[in-house]
Amino acid sequence: MSAKAAPGWGSAHLAAIRPGEVALDAADQLAVHQTLARYAFALDQQDLEALDAVLTEDATWTFKIADENDLGPVVGREAILAFVRDAMDAETDQRRHNLVNVAFHSANADTALVHAYLMLTSNAGGSGGVVATGFYTFGLERAGGEWRIAELFLGTDNAW
Repeated sequence: MSAKAAPGWGSAHLAAIRPGEVALDAADQLAVHQTLARYAFALDQQDLEALDAVLTEDATWTFKIADENDLGPVVGREAILAFVRDAMDAETDQRRHNLVNVAFHSANADTALVHAYLMLTSNAGGSGGVVATGFYTFGLERAGGEWRIAELFLGTDNAW
């Protein structure tokens, strides 16, 4: 695929989410960041058990590729794991999901809404390079003392 999104296309998705209070102490904010890092590492290391550990049972994933193609929602942890397993089986390169500019939009003791940019890199062809950029919106819930991803929206700026 070679589609690419127009400048500013993601603002239509982000503008609908109004900022709120972030009522979490630094330790809880770090715990949320750690959950997002564990998510990225799980994808990059093709570790479905680790991915399972950061998702709620009823998690939902939705994607918009280059502001054109919608994918999902993929609903439920088992369906997400099957979706990811199929994607991993098709990969022939080492991917790295670099989450940058992680910003809390709102949070309380039980939920958090967090945005982050994605810079997806790959070593395809023997050298590293950026294959996609985009943004995430993560809805997290605290379950059993752990932060888990309940909702994920990924909007990519290009198809790959």
